[in-house]
Amino acid sequence: MTVSLVVYTADGYEERPAATAEALSAAREARATSWVHVAEPTDEELDRVATAFGLHPLSVEDVQNDVRPKTEQFDGHTFVLVKTARLVRGETTFDEEIDADPVGLFFGRDWLVTYAPEPVGAVDRVRERLRRGEPRLLSRGPDFTAYRVADRVVDAYFDLLDEVETRIELVEDDVVANPDEETLEHINGVRRDLLSFRKLLWPTREAMGVLARGDTEEVRETTEKYFRDVYDHCVQLVDLVETYRDLASGARDIYLNALSQSTNEVMKKLTVVATIVLPLTFVAGVYGMNFDGSAYNMPELGWTFGYPAVMLGMGLTALVLVAYFRQEGWL
Repeated sequence: MTVSLVVYTADGYEERPAATAEALSAAREARATSWVHVAEPTDEELDRVATAFGLHPLSVEDVQNDVRPKTEQFDGHTFVLVKTARLVRGETTFDEEIDADPVGLFFGRDWLVTYAPEPVGAVDRVRERLRRGEPRLLSRGPDFTAYRVADRVVDAYFDLLDEVETRIELVEDDVVANPDEETLEHINGVRRDLLSFRKLLWPTREAMGVLARGDTEEVRETTEKYFRDVYDHCVQLVDLVETYRDLASGARDIYLNALSQSTNEVMKKLTVVATIVLPLTFVAGVYGMNFDGSAYNMPELGWTFGYPAVMLGMGLTALVLVAYFRQEGWL
């Protein structure tokens, strides 16, 4: 069953069937707080819940489509869209990527509907608290329960950032120990993840800010401070993301500097080799002209020890240059 229903008051908690429109209508009219959770529903089940609680079709579509988190006020209820986030193995790369799944929260004065196309651990944990009879959940309204779900979703972001931080530390070690193309790919992967997470966090912070200010009628004044706490967590997460982006950018700069330094070392060695070979090439070129038969031509060409003397001179020239370069620290 993809639609589940619980009805609770300060005195207790009760699970009810939610297979029919009549059961849903009775739950909405009950003199208690009703919570309907819709997970991976069929179109018929989703339409039945939306009709029973008057959910706006556009808000239902927002949960089904990939839209940014937000808070909207409708006639008789408030709609909040948040997204869970986790690191999963990428489809086109072996690096982990951030995967976000939407969670829709619809709540009125005495009812709450949560809708998620995929299973959501935050919802399951809050419902488990209800089953255990947590007094604060049982005695407060649906806005407080919606807060608990949103708080669980946002708190999970800290665990994700811990994983990203670990990846950054590994990348920083690789940059110093063994900078190569794979290291650069890892750096770019971390920067992409942080950018995706930043795009998720900013609208989430705005959505929580609307609830924290009490701009919607369904959020009681006593619950506003709890949404302010979630808002503060979002602000803290945004600051952490900016810090980690700076660290990732710094790691990339270190990699580029190391690459540039390595290139400079290679060029320096090639320059030394070329400098040593240059005079040898000049001597070989001069004596390679083989002019003979005139008093103005090179007399060494007819000398018995001419070839050994030239080779010895070239060798001594190379040794002197090598010794000089070593003295200067270029080799």
